[in-house]
Amino acid sequence: MHFFSKIKRYLIDIGISKNIPDEKYLKDLYRKQLEKELDLENPKTYNEKIQWLKLHDRNPLYSKLVDKYEVKDYVASIIGEEYIIPTIGVWKKFSDIDFEKLPNQFVLKCTNDSGGIVICKDKKAFSKWKSKIKLTLFGKRNFYYRSREWPYKNVEPRIIAEKYMEDERCHELRDYKFFCFHGKAKLMFVASNRQGEGETYFDFFDMNYQHLDIINGHPNAPQMPEKPKNFDKMIKFAEMLSKDIPHVRVDFYEVNDKLYFGELTFYHWSGLVPFEPEEWDYKLGDMIDLSKVK
Repeated sequence: MHFFSKIKRYLIDIGISKNIPDEKYLKDLYRKQLEKELDLENPKTYNEKIQWLKLHDRNPLYSKLVDKYEVKDYVASIIGEEYIIPTIGVWKKFSDIDFEKLPNQFVLKCTNDSGGIVICKDKKAFSKWKSKIKLTLFGKRNFYYRSREWPYKNVEPRIIAEKYMEDERCHELRDYKFFCFHGKAKLMFVASNRQGEGETYFDFFDMNYQHLDIINGHPNAPQMPEKPKNFDKMIKFAEMLSKDIPHVRVDFYEVNDKLYFGELTFYHWSGLVPFEPEEWDYKLGDMIDLSKVK
């Protein structure tokens, strides 16, 4: 991304456009990103309905569920504490962290953001000042301002440290992300090579783990990722966690055959990335019944 584009994006993230009404902002953003008009009166596609949900499905619980720290207790109360990645510590600002007390490997995350993450595989090679700059900048962002994902608007900015996780078989931490509609898991994708060199890969599957012809944001992997051992349990837990929610993506990890909860995402790609072929935008849109939204 061009330097000046990054500056503009950051100014938006900290509120330069906060006085623009949500509906107008989303229509302008949708037009810019997808080069088409946003129909909020009769939304049909997945991406259109995501924008509609941002404006109309404002359950106060969602703010807790997007908080990287607060969501853990909620999820543990439903599926069990053993499926939660252990938290090492939580702080209000970077300067509060006592790195001497952290293990050699750990992960730092901003609780109020998407993307504010630092991975430490070896404390001897860990750059505190680079991490401080990144996490401080991300901590000042309000993700609501970027694309009007309103659950983030009032999340308290904090930093958490979590246990470092890596699957010994594939030597990475793959994401298994389930699209749930009204409490039913309909399809999922595997995100691979996220921490490696080069391209990240997305591979979509149905609930029988049959590969689907979908490209959305990233290409398919050169080699199809194998089915996770906890696939059926992932489906079960995803449906438990998505009960009574019109649409949410439930993410998991599998580390050395053990299942862990990742996060809940209410607006996949913020509804601003096209599907190829385009028919999938309509197929997924059909799965969201807006008449059921309170």
